[in-house]
Amino acid sequence: MLPIIFVSPILQLLLLGYAANLDVREVPLMVCDLDRTVESRSVVESIFAAGYFVPAGSVHDYRQIEGRIDSGVAQLCVVIPRGFGASLYRQEKGAIQVLVDGADANSAGIALGYVMSILQNRVQEVGSRVRIVPGTGPLDRGALRGVVAKTRVWFNPDLRSRNYFVPGILALLLMVLTILLTSLAVVKEKERGTLEQLSVTPIKKWEFILGKLIPFAIIGFIDVLLVLAAARFLFGLKPAGNPLLLLGFSCLFLLSTLGLGLLVSTLVRNQQQAMMSSVFFVLMPMLFLSGFIFPIETMPPLIQGVSYLLPLRYYFVIIRGIFLKGAGIEALWDQALVLLGIGVGILFLSAARFRKRGG
Repeated sequence: MLPIIFVSPILQLLLLGYAANLDVREVPLMVCDLDRTVESRSVVESIFAAGYFVPAGSVHDYRQIEGRIDSGVAQLCVVIPRGFGASLYRQEKGAIQVLVDGADANSAGIALGYVMSILQNRVQEVGSRVRIVPGTGPLDRGALRGVVAKTRVWFNPDLRSRNYFVPGILALLLMVLTILLTSLAVVKEKERGTLEQLSVTPIKKWEFILGKLIPFAIIGFIDVLLVLAAARFLFGLKPAGNPLLLLGFSCLFLLSTLGLGLLVSTLVRNQQQAMMSSVFFVLMPMLFLSGFIFPIETMPPLIQGVSYLLPLRYYFVIIRGIFLKGAGIEALWDQALVLLGIGVGILFLSAARFRKRGG
């Protein structure tokens, strides 16, 4: 219990001190500049100069935007249509379209406000680049007083936080139940001495592990169905994508959570230690660093690097992609592949540490 008593408070302090940041910064923003003029480039430069956004690439075809936002490469996309610069020369207001991934209602609303404010405050810089063409008459500064930003929120048009958090709660419940149940069940065998009895039986180690993990995998699968039903009938939310694909990817996540539960059971001696270790060293770090509460983009680079080792980070992308965006396997295959690799690795590590003689 000494590591739990003295190490866990320092760990939680470090996690909260570095990861707890609700500021919306370094938002990945993609540009679709169809005009490619001095005026359009000036608008793009003014947006990134504000310091709130980081470049997430550029596209020159409107049809490529949806795939980039589906995969999480970009949260916003600024579309500058053809003729934007010419409209300013004609002393007209230029129209700019801003597409926002509204899955995370809080971040989307704040980021959208940043863009709107930048466009309104920096429009004078755009106007100063406009030259008076001979024969057009005096320049009407009133026509350059603003840029019309036509916004469109994808995936969560009403920016409801419930639509963002309910799918995340499914992931949290699945993680908490499977990790705790698995670790407690195996440690209970230690306390009762049944592991010593199993050591003289012909049962192989992998058979015992499967016998412990399969029931909890079934329980986790049933929990997924129950949460999906509750989200549908209590909150009116249903997956925009394929529910079967969601269930399949949930099985990949179960590999990680069951493996973590088994790993915890190999490191402790009783149920109290298993409970405390699971909560302080597994569940809370994954909760803080997975992007459920605090945006990963605002965390220090070292903490962001640690988050890549957490299976919950990838499962959040998958479940919200299917639930809110209707994304298919073509947009989520890379997340699923990493999730599978982490799950298999954790299971092999747990199985290697497990011993029938006392676990």
